[in-house]
Amino acid sequence: MTQQVRAKKHLGQHFLKDLGIAQNIVQALVDVYPKGEVLEVGPGMGVLTQYLLENKSLVTWAAEIDEESVSYLLATFPILSERLISESFLSIDLSSKFPNQVSVIGNFPYNISSQIVFQILEHREKVPFMVGMFQKEVAERIGAKNGGKEYGILSVITQAYYEVDYLFTVDEHVFNPPPKVKSGVIVMRRREKPLVQDEAKFKMVVKTAFNQRRKKLRNALSTFGLSDELLGVFANKRAEELSVQDFEVLTNLIVSNR
Repeated sequence: MTQQVRAKKHLGQHFLKDLGIAQNIVQALVDVYPKGEVLEVGPGMGVLTQYLLENKSLVTWAAEIDEESVSYLLATFPILSERLISESFLSIDLSSKFPNQVSVIGNFPYNISSQIVFQILEHREKVPFMVGMFQKEVAERIGAKNGGKEYGILSVITQAYYEVDYLFTVDEHVFNPPPKVKSGVIVMRRREKPLVQDEAKFKMVVKTAFNQRRKKLRNALSTFGLSDELLGVFANKRAEELSVQDFEVLTNLIVSNR
């Protein structure tokens, strides 16, 4: 594929050159989602797109805001002409755009990768699966388990609704231009039943706990006015020690005692 699109720093563009890795990313989606509509975020020069379009069981859409990339994609893949959305993924109302389920795939721009995850969470009733490449540190945070420094707000809120698996690491040299850090590819599978009942209160408790993550929860959650007796086993723990299920128990405890 001839280089015809200039990577733009302000869009966080790093074009994947390794076709084997591109095939592996697409295959990771097909393994969990063999048939249906799929939306690729920021296809750039179409290194993933070509393999998505080869799979006739998938109906491939693309969201791209770079005009140069849009022109290139339409010239290279005319079949996309009716399914190329020239706007940011972050501004697409997936619920109205897609009547049916739509999985998401992409080599995501580093500068908006966390926002992409939150956009998926917001429209989770539409998105059963996501396979994406992130900055390695972000990929690890999304799938981190409790007890480590990578575990935080993004980990807990994502895993309340999706099961997350880290698939593989991608080196810098397979991109043009090469980023300064390694990348990581993850798969997110929507849970049949969320681990959370009251999303707004759950988020509030998680964010409050992690905003002072070095403090024990009796202090980090002092604004909720619960005694050590009511907090029970949680009083002497720190946020990073709690599982997603623990945060749901803690949220229900706080709600029922306010």
